[in-house]
Amino acid sequence: MKVLLTLLFVLTATFARAQSIIKSLERNIPGQGKVTIHQDPRIEALIGMERPATGEQKVIKTSGFRIQAYAGNNTRQAKNDAYHVASRVKEYFPELTVYTSFNPPRWLCRVGDFRSIEEADAMMRRLKATGVFKEVSIVRDQINIPL
Repeated sequence: MKVLLTLLFVLTATFARAQSIIKSLERNIPGQGKVTIHQDPRIEALIGMERPATGEQKVIKTSGFRIQAYAGNNTRQAKNDAYHVASRVKEYFPELTVYTSFNPPRWLCRVGDFRSIEEADAMMRRLKATGVFKEVSIVRDQINIPL
């Protein structure tokens, strides 16, 4: 019985704390206006609840930079070349994520997810230093940031 009461108390305190976060954001300060939060009741029902864990990794998509290691044409040979460059990048730099895609009219191989152009430039210099990747450039792209 004590365990049940303790559990009920903890759940109530957690829910109250979650609700107080929303209520603390809403304020009416004279001379500064009134802050009111309008949200969907479904979102309000989720506050204070833990998301179910799934096997997939969650990412945030944001603007950033990638290094373009290969840009060919639209032939089958270009596709094979793009995958070959991707495997070479993985061989030299296994920590980098590699994105091989067909964006008409060319096959592309882009590597890395960099928030700043300085990070991308440092990695681009490391790629060039290997002597294997000669025509590399930095491109602005939508990147994936793991949560």
